[in-house]
Amino acid sequence: MSHPFPPPEDSNDSANPNIHHISTPSRRQVLKGGWAAMSAQVFAAMGLSACATTGQGPRAALGFKPVGVNTLDQVTVPEGYEAQVLVPWGEPVGLSGEDPAFKWDASNTAAEQAAQLGMHHDGIQFLPLPALGTGLLVINHEYTDDGLLHRDGMATWSAEKVRKSQAAHGLSIVEVTQEQGRWRSVRPSPYARRITAHTPMHFSGPAAGHSLLRTAADPQGMSPLGTFNNCGNGLTPWGTVLTTEENFIGYFNGPAQPDAHGKRWGLRSGGAGYRWHEHDARFDATRHPNEPNRFGWLVEIDPQDPSSVPVKRTALGRGSHEAARIVLTQDGRAVVYSGEDARFEYIYKFVSRDRMQPGGAKANLHLLDHGTLYVARFDANGRGQWLPLTHGSHPLDAAHGFQDTGEVLVKSRQASDALGATKMDRPEWIEVDQQGWVYVTLTNNTSRGVGNNPGVDAANPRANNSMGHIIRWKESGDFDATSFDWNHLVLAGDPAQSRPQAQGNIRGDAFACPDGLWVDTRGVLWIQTDISSNTIAKGEMSGVGHNALLALDPRSGEVRRFLVGPAGCEITGMTGTPDGTTVFVNIQHPGESPSERSDPKQPRQYSNWPDFRPDGRPRSATLAIRKRDGGVVGT
Repeated sequence: MSHPFPPPEDSNDSANPNIHHISTPSRRQVLKGGWAAMSAQVFAAMGLSACATTGQGPRAALGFKPVGVNTLDQVTVPEGYEAQVLVPWGEPVGLSGEDPAFKWDASNTAAEQAAQLGMHHDGIQFLPLPALGTGLLVINHEYTDDGLLHRDGMATWSAEKVRKSQAAHGLSIVEVTQEQGRWRSVRPSPYARRITAHTPMHFSGPAAGHSLLRTAADPQGMSPLGTFNNCGNGLTPWGTVLTTEENFIGYFNGPAQPDAHGKRWGLRSGGAGYRWHEHDARFDATRHPNEPNRFGWLVEIDPQDPSSVPVKRTALGRGSHEAARIVLTQDGRAVVYSGEDARFEYIYKFVSRDRMQPGGAKANLHLLDHGTLYVARFDANGRGQWLPLTHGSHPLDAAHGFQDTGEVLVKSRQASDALGATKMDRPEWIEVDQQGWVYVTLTNNTSRGVGNNPGVDAANPRANNSMGHIIRWKESGDFDATSFDWNHLVLAGDPAQSRPQAQGNIRGDAFACPDGLWVDTRGVLWIQTDISSNTIAKGEMSGVGHNALLALDPRSGEVRRFLVGPAGCEITGMTGTPDGTTVFVNIQHPGESPSERSDPKQPRQYSNWPDFRPDGRPRSATLAIRKRDGGVVGT
């Protein structure tokens, strides 16, 4: 069901606004009133404009000269732009005035790492503060490369190394400010915070306290400890952030013969590549079988209240979540889209029972605890259905192994299997534009149609899908609708490939393996790529080069390459200031070599970006990208 790019939507489209365009004053307003006035307008709009519409069609136009494919160990941006490296791994977050500095030989202790930015930046959000030119960056840290994190890699292993690895996971909240066109972190800051694999949290919602969440250390099943493998995140209209827990199962050592539940989630003996279980017993599922069930949730965090306890929202379902995209229905109910970045897994939607209330985080403390969770089925006729994961309805009843609502939510994958939802090619980031189109990247799935695996279907039309694609849909009415119309926005591909299935139908600059997505204030769809280092090394992406950030014009469908990253990196996570003059983009795992993950004992020397020190190590970091003339990025 691949369709050519359609003409622009009617400018009278009444799609409900999302956070991007309800928070976008004109540049004249910014210059006149500053960010203080703008910030007040932004968050007032979040709480009070749930029923507003813009009445505007796409007004984007790509005004930059695209950059070419390259394999340099640097960041390349268009003429007239600059990319500043900001808050790399190991920089102090600003908890105090004497935070520990990064040590180039990786000799920082676990306690020091807990006060520094974590490793491998991923999802990112920017929240403006009242002070002029100041805001909070909320940054996910997906995983660690222990060969880089420790002085001697994993040549030896210890409890201290486990604690340091756990401290490098989670999230960082950093205050940043702009001065004379340059950004810097604010240290110390009353907002500075590290959230790690050891941070106390709460469960809420229908599965809180469920027997499947109880452990010896937490017999009530209400107080999980920590979060990790945080990939995407999303900003709620009431000012909190939802962070995801993606590939969590690989942190646990399982039994030689896991039960059906463990097997469905990939639990296996010797599967804990991080080896945390050797010095932290809760990661040994042979001793604590319910501990894996306490991960895979969407976690809500209030960045503006450092004393707040993060909450795992069980009503949103459990999975290897990559995305969390939040919008409001016209009557003010919250809708959360999410997907699982795993082969043959699913796309979900949660619709809250109650309406959002003005008053920010505290006024909406339980908004995401009550509602209905759905899973998507894409039909061959271009229509789709949202199937409710409702306990008691066939086949989600006791007769089929689901004793209650909590079990349905803990076993969201099994419930989606039972309902016959569409198994997708690694659904990753989800975005919503001003016209109400919902986009999701399907990065790749080289197992599609191979052996006994599921074959091609209408939504996933390529066997051995190494290139990936982007699918989109529009709900049949408001965002709470139970049906939708869908099509393929683009099939990614490399024009240098000889296989027709790998060539794609991109208009403009080629890309492969789409991952991150972001819609800016003008409606431009920004696409980030994640081609594995192994694939690049094999020469399978000769026409694409290093991972890149591209912009898609919603009016024409044209794609232009805006940024190329350094060697071995992934481009991931994107956000921006409300005036559109700065965008923040994350560079993850620079220098990742094809052999790195198979041999994590020693630090790699494939790249020294961004410091380029002879004694340095590659460090993930955030880029602050601006036009040199101070204009809106992308124009």
